[in-house]
Amino acid sequence: MQVRRLEITGAYEFTPKAFPDHRGLFVAPFQEAAFVDATGHPLRVAQTNHSVSARNVIRGLHFADVPPGQAKYVYCPRGALLDVVVDIRVGSPTFGRWEAIQLDATEYRAVYLAEGLGHAFAALTDDTVMTYLCSTPYNPAAEHGIDPLDPDLALPWSDLDGEPILSEKDRAAPGLAQAAEQGLLPDYENCLAHYESLRG
Repeated sequence: MQVRRLEITGAYEFTPKAFPDHRGLFVAPFQEAAFVDATGHPLRVAQTNHSVSARNVIRGLHFADVPPGQAKYVYCPRGALLDVVVDIRVGSPTFGRWEAIQLDATEYRAVYLAEGLGHAFAALTDDTVMTYLCSTPYNPAAEHGIDPLDPDLALPWSDLDGEPILSEKDRAAPGLAQAAEQGLLPDYENCLAHYESLRG
């Protein structure tokens, strides 16, 4: 398993080794030893999510209140998608910055994003599947969204070959500046303290 720490604190890329043969292929997108070595703590999995998206569907930008927040370990077992991690933690040195990684069913890369980070993705093919390992269960009262088309964020949707398809909820979400004004965004220092508690 190859691991790459992203420039945004709390985000990592994992690339497992695949084993193809005449029967097909075997791959382990999540491996606890590599995860713990990278992050310093195990991943608590409280819920797994599975989404299927048509080409040009954008899901996100989503985040949850910290604490407890919701960390996600995501990979794409079918199709291809552009996965985007956004630092929305107020006070972070990389606040407002994002990183994008293509996840697909060829290399089976995975992305981990710690609690307090924003997450969005765009499906690049029809019937794209995203699998999420989530540290906490779905809690609608603690979950929020930011407009993934916010021009101030300028997320990298230019590779889409058609009009983006969004849910009404995602389309109606506030921009990053508006979410900050409303006090919705996580605090960087609180997030760091939470990460440290996981290592303890």
